[in-house]
Amino acid sequence: MMQLSEAGLKDRTAWTSHGYRLPDFDRQAVMDATKENPFWIHFGAGNIFRAFQANAVQTLLNQGSLDRGLIVAEGYDYEIIEKMNHPHDDYSILVTLKADGSVEKTVVGSVVESLALDSENARDFVRLKEIFQKDSLQMATFTITEKGYSLVNGSGEMLPAVSSDMKNGPEKPESYIGKVAALVYARFLAGEKPIAMVSMDNCSHNGDKLFDAVTAFANAWEKNGAARPGFLAYVTNPNRVSFPWTMIDKITPRPDASVEEILKQDGVEGLTPVVTGKHTYVAPFVNAEECEYLVIEDAFPNGRPELESCGFIFTDKETVDRVEKMKVCTCLNPLHTTLAVFGCLLGYDLISKEMKDPCLKRLVETVGYREGLPVVTDPGILNPKEFIDTVVNVRIPNPFMPDTPQRIATDTSQKLAIRFGETVKAYLRSPTLRVSDLTAIPLVFAGWLRYLMAVDDNGTPFSLSPDPLLESLRPHVEGIRLGETVDIHAHLRPILENEAVFGVSLYEAGLADAVCRYFGEMIAGAGAVRKTLERTI
Repeated sequence: MMQLSEAGLKDRTAWTSHGYRLPDFDRQAVMDATKENPFWIHFGAGNIFRAFQANAVQTLLNQGSLDRGLIVAEGYDYEIIEKMNHPHDDYSILVTLKADGSVEKTVVGSVVESLALDSENARDFVRLKEIFQKDSLQMATFTITEKGYSLVNGSGEMLPAVSSDMKNGPEKPESYIGKVAALVYARFLAGEKPIAMVSMDNCSHNGDKLFDAVTAFANAWEKNGAARPGFLAYVTNPNRVSFPWTMIDKITPRPDASVEEILKQDGVEGLTPVVTGKHTYVAPFVNAEECEYLVIEDAFPNGRPELESCGFIFTDKETVDRVEKMKVCTCLNPLHTTLAVFGCLLGYDLISKEMKDPCLKRLVETVGYREGLPVVTDPGILNPKEFIDTVVNVRIPNPFMPDTPQRIATDTSQKLAIRFGETVKAYLRSPTLRVSDLTAIPLVFAGWLRYLMAVDDNGTPFSLSPDPLLESLRPHVEGIRLGETVDIHAHLRPILENEAVFGVSLYEAGLADAVCRYFGEMIAGAGAVRKTLERTI
């Protein structure tokens, strides 16, 4: 049997005979060098970090182009560190699920220290401050989700922990960003040392979100005397503290039972996932697609390692913005949402299976190639058509990717304005393109409204995915029954003219009639969604 730990990996043959790639460097030497002169600390010990950044650093360590590893800190769910990182000596298994059906298994050992970002944990918090005081530290990176940067609740009121931290200062903060700001303050006190604070979360202008949050603390602490004068100037000086924008793209679904079974068959022990008290689902392994993109604004006041050699792309802020718009507004996210909506209606349990459906394949190709590409934001460093080609032909159809339409349908009301609304606006601005030429995008809008009825194409009820607007949206479609004649505009108008949902009023944009027509076709009876798709696409 094979155990994922320092002791268990001493028998390298047991692992390599089953096809595992192992760390090919002196881990103890790397650990010692990292402890003395850390260069990169990452916040957020989740799947994307383990599958992407940690694996990239391992590549460089194996090549001999790096001699130090990663430190990871978890500031939301400390049980991840206690129950997953420490028992496995910070090792994890990356299972890359390739579109050709092959599986690549890698034991990742580039993480050499893991800590709880917890001010109540005196040992770890002191160690984190020590790391932030080191001259060698070049960057702190983050994958803490967009919500992690917010200082307010859904009503716009400051979170109690944030309010308390701003009042009480950097000694023992409770909030996530309060704890991060306290570490930046420790670096300020150590001599205003330079550092790059790099959000790698999948959200627009992520660097600004982190900047705004940290700056709010610096401003509050300096005003009330909790921080020395000059801290705010330090944080807002890009030559001392930078907040680069990034665009990240790699699909890492939660650890899947089928992947766990593959590893068990090899003889790997202790694979059982843990569900923490905060409902985080973690396992000693992570499964991910092979495709990955990380585009970073090259703003590193304390220098950086040569991460280009492991595929990271460094460029200017404007180009990062264009890449992000290309992905989110045209080349990936709209296609995912399209499949999520119709996958739920047509009873699919995997996104990959939908790409075997000729009608759905044609639909996403129409959304991407025919309607999106004419107005795509071309970043210059990645070719939009080639990006869609990879999405349509390699990434989404990957049969090993256990991603579901139900998961991707989460929060759809928050996504439509960016994923489709920007394309509609571009058509409205264009001197040569007409909104009336759009067929697939209004069909997706109609499909989403039909989805809100929570009844699939066979007439069977199903559970809607979580969405903050469900309570306000559902009443408009609740009275509609399949096969009945209704005044569709009367029911749907409040939704269709909601610019917050679609980015535009669909009445003002000239799309409301098409959406209502498609919706009317989709409620004609059982099987009407399928018939509408076949007739339209």
